[in-house]
Amino acid sequence: MPIPSGAPAAVPRVPEAIHRRRWWILAVLMFSLLIVVLDNSILNVAVKTIASPAPTGIGATQSELEWAINSYTLVFAGLLFTAGLLGDRIGRKKVLLAGILVFGIGSALAAFSASPGELITWRALMGFGAAFVMPATLAVLMNVFERDEQPKAIGIWAGSVGLGIAIGPITGGLLLEHFWWGSIFLVNVPVVVIALVAMAVLVPDSRDPKPGKVDPVGVALSIVGLVLLVYGIIRGGELADFTDTTVLLSIVGGLLVLAGFVWHEKRSSHPAIDITYFREPAFSAAVAAIALVFFALMGVTFFSAFYLQSVRGYTALESGLLIVPLAAAQMIFAPRARLVVDRFGARAVCTVGMLLVAAGLASFALFDTGTPVWVMCLVFFVQGTGMAHIMPPVTVAVMQALPREKAGSGSAINNTFRQVGGALGIAVLGSVLSTVYRGDIEGHLGTVPAGIRDVAGESIEATLGVAEKLGPVAGKPLVAAANDAFVGAMHVTALGSAAVALIGAVVVGLFLPGRTPAETGAPAEATPEKEKLAR
Repeated sequence: MPIPSGAPAAVPRVPEAIHRRRWWILAVLMFSLLIVVLDNSILNVAVKTIASPAPTGIGATQSELEWAINSYTLVFAGLLFTAGLLGDRIGRKKVLLAGILVFGIGSALAAFSASPGELITWRALMGFGAAFVMPATLAVLMNVFERDEQPKAIGIWAGSVGLGIAIGPITGGLLLEHFWWGSIFLVNVPVVVIALVAMAVLVPDSRDPKPGKVDPVGVALSIVGLVLLVYGIIRGGELADFTDTTVLLSIVGGLLVLAGFVWHEKRSSHPAIDITYFREPAFSAAVAAIALVFFALMGVTFFSAFYLQSVRGYTALESGLLIVPLAAAQMIFAPRARLVVDRFGARAVCTVGMLLVAAGLASFALFDTGTPVWVMCLVFFVQGTGMAHIMPPVTVAVMQALPREKAGSGSAINNTFRQVGGALGIAVLGSVLSTVYRGDIEGHLGTVPAGIRDVAGESIEATLGVAEKLGPVAGKPLVAAANDAFVGAMHVTALGSAAVALIGAVVVGLFLPGRTPAETGAPAEATPEKEKLAR
């Protein structure tokens, strides 16, 4: 935010030697962040290959693919509180280096997984490492840039996510065309080595001079609650029955444990997350926006890979190239989002951004088996433009609400809601997709042998695999039915995603601040709440 006219300039708190190389440090942080984002975006284009039987893939079911994504995300989200607190306590550079190293080891092991179970395990290890990478990059950023430059730096940091989204699918497509599926994980190893060297040379260490204690009870409660909740949702999709006893017990148990987590945090003398910050409407709206936009987007990203490759027949590389407009929009607009916020205010900018995301998601309900490529590219560009005008402003709102010394905790809050929203989006929307698809395809499985009928109806990949075994003549009607059933399920899921994005638009429209006095040049009126957020 610009300094009000007539106000004394803030005394720089960043040492001059660090301040001079701050943009080089940001480049290294972006490179480290790129590793985490790159991996997820590569995996999205590889799901079809991994779902194929050996030797092409490892025969993962749709549920196993969801868990390959969610095991990473849940470990990541569950450990973010601890990662942020440890970074504030023992040094952010230390935990960043350790996290990158663990991520690299997990990547190498995942590359040689012999079964879906092994892949899920090593993906969880990668999530463990990533939990110490992403919050540390943002925490270091807050400690090498002064407050007036932080919005610009955060915009560039967020834009690097777009770069990862662009590079990931293309890299994944190229690797899958020339190498085996495990190469999409093995490629992380040389990137990790480069990041470790650059980090050791350029990035300074920082920590909280008065750190609090770690909250192991809170962390344990959050992990257990999230795993139970998401497992119940995924299981409900597998069974196409959310009234099943095991499903209900998991979902209700998860909600109760998460309620216990909130109760514990409010009463703990050293909470993993300071619940009092959520009393500020702008802060709560910012983290809610992060969760809602990723809830909506991650679910669509998951099924769009199957639509592009299974229904439309594009290769992994072609699917990656089709997602480039989404990434390009983020790279173009995210670093400049602060300029639009300065002119119109965070409330207007984020509300319009959410509406653009909702429009892009709803457009999937109009896609069919012959939608032109340029239409899909336009929709992806609209989605990316919307996200580019949401993530930087809300991230700035979260990070500048906490003191610089608590940057690790602030980054943990920001990334936890992002990852939890994404995990629940994949689980909920993936379950909706699976349930609707199974309901639509069941009536077309009469020609399938009884012994494999249940398997054939589990996912479009399973159906297409059975159709291939039936032969080109007998299997052709089943292929057409599978495509129609998937497109119909995609339409329902897309509308659900758009509805979630619209809820996000309402939240930010009601609770994010509009143009502030500092943006109009008028002196700001001091209030206890503003003084707390400014400290």
